Amino acid sequence: MFALSRLALLSALVALPALADGPKDNLPDNVRPIPPVGIELPAADADAIKKELAELQEQIKGIGKHDLLPDVQIYEQAVRYATTYREVFDAKGIPAVKKCLKEGLERARMLKAGIHPWTTQTGYVVRGYRSKIDDSPQPYGLHVPAGYAATGDSKHRLDFWWHGRGETLSEANFIANQQNASGVIPAPGAFILAPYGRYCNANKFAGEIDTLECLAHAKKNYRIDESRLVARGFSMGGAACWQFAVHYPTLWCANAPGAGFSETPEFLNVFQNEKVEPTWYEKKLWRMYNATDSAINLFNLPTVAYSGADDRQKQAADVMAREMKKVGLELDHVIGPKTGHSYEKGAKAIVNQKIDAIVAGGKELIPPAIKFVTYTLRYNRCGWVTVTGLEKHWENGEVTGTLKDTTYTITTKGVTELVVDTLAELTVRINIDGTSISSVTRGAPGRVRLAKGANGKWDVVGEPNPGLTKKPGLQGPIDDAFMDRFIFVRPTGTPVNEKLGAWTQKEMAHAITHWRKHFRGDAIVKDDKEITADDMKTANLVLWGDPKSNAVMAKVADKLPLKEFGDTTTTSLIYPNPLNPAKYVVLNSGFTFREYDYLNNARQVSKLPDYAVIDVTTPANSRFPGKITRAGFFGEKWELLEGDGK
Repeated sequence: MFALSRLALLSALVALPALADGPKDNLPDNVRPIPPVGIELPAADADAIKKELAELQEQIKGIGKHDLLPDVQIYEQAVRYATTYREVFDAKGIPAVKKCLKEGLERARMLKAGIHPWTTQTGYVVRGYRSKIDDSPQPYGLHVPAGYAATGDSKHRLDFWWHGRGETLSEANFIANQQNASGVIPAPGAFILAPYGRYCNANKFAGEIDTLECLAHAKKNYRIDESRLVARGFSMGGAACWQFAVHYPTLWCANAPGAGFSETPEFLNVFQNEKVEPTWYEKKLWRMYNATDSAINLFNLPTVAYSGADDRQKQAADVMAREMKKVGLELDHVIGPKTGHSYEKGAKAIVNQKIDAIVAGGKELIPPAIKFVTYTLRYNRCGWVTVTGLEKHWENGEVTGTLKDTTYTITTKGVTELVVDTLAELTVRINIDGTSISSVTRGAPGRVRLAKGANGKWDVVGEPNPGLTKKPGLQGPIDDAFMDRFIFVRPTGTPVNEKLGAWTQKEMAHAITHWRKHFRGDAIVKDDKEITADDMKTANLVLWGDPKSNAVMAKVADKLPLKEFGDTTTTSLIYPNPLNPAKYVVLNSGFTFREYDYLNNARQVSKLPDYAVIDVTTPANSRFPGKITRAGFFGEKWELLEGDGK
């Protein structure tokens, strides 16, 4: 079994190498390819790899169904992608591919024989899980502390370590080198989990779900102390720390972002020298990943930031400190003297000491006070409060609360529904926005659901609103559909006209290709006539074409609030599936950022809201699928609003 040696661990760089950003990457008409085009393999290497890959694929078939199969399949996919799509980027990448083949074959043979020693291995080990999004096997690196035994009662601290930007970070390079965890020296007894993050997307969208799926897999297979989870990373990984901190503030015990970026517009101006000119809806959508807009959420998460004094990416912590100060919070910011984009040795030791001290104190499992803001129900939980309704998406919904004895005192703004978690079988008092709700008794699991009435008063309600409303996991925008299981539904009928038909074919092919390139999975694709009831039950359906060419779209089109399919225009949108409102339908769109946005991770944010009308006579380019003639957000009941939901 191969694993990183201690020497290799300490000598590797904390941030993966990346091509230099600069003015040349501000030209949308001249975009370099990411990932870059790799080398052509020497014939002897290509033949040997092809032969062994076929053997690995046969071994996998022979294993059949097995919970540990993804631990083998990650190697097959790594080699297949590297060789099929020219993702061996230089001669040094050839040994990485061969190493993956050797390890994959070794694991396959052992699993076929009923043994799997890597599951009890200590030190660094590569694990795999099957993603719910597209059934792809996804790898992650894990440091298992020395002396850890598969059986026992003790639970262990776990530090996430999100890697830096790496445009050549193929699965093969990730697995073979495991550079991701190199920036962390493990605390005694601690696990370190290094997500692949589905390549180079700053751990956003499917990359974000990767972290949650990694955590679920690690918790299933190892004894993880959920009260001692630490968020750590450097460069692009530092950006991950900021967004995971404000999105999930009470998941973590401590947060240690190093460099990175914490928002989009100011960072691009400072780092990229880019004049950013967003549409009104793009500016609203920045609130999804701008940690600066949610700085108050760090009230519940001890954070120790690091920057080199001479690093342009010090800007990330500086703007967070500024925004935290506005809401009465002080950022603990450790600065490495005379240092650029790297950890200074003494400053890194200080960061580690501070984080270790926080973790030693443990996380408050039931915080006595919370402060929380959200702009979308995708991110809706802080401590003992879960927000389940907003007055208006992309405007701030705020909750401030205290818990003393059995009395919850809560104030809200922009929130219409929430759930308070209490101890099972507990009688509590809730004072919310001046409304007193006394002696509320609920049995296990101890959840009290509150809704604001038309008169502005809060009251206890039973089940969630059954009507068509924006709710957690069903709130848009278009990109939200690709954070859960989805199926591309290919049209088999005759399109409305040749222009729309040609555009549909080209854009669907683009979406499939770029899903693999940038979220590292093979999108599930089915013909419209093959869609089953189970597909509708389990997946978001991405319908390509028009009501004439796509049989599934024909069934739902009359129930959608917008459907423009003219001589030159088509519609992209997201909406609860009329045939199963627990899932989405999407019309004519993959994820909405494109080639220009790959050049800097701060650009990788949603570019389209809930719907858009596209003029297909304007050719697609590196930024848009055509000319956007109209776009906007649906209302909180998924209705079409005047003024496009501004």
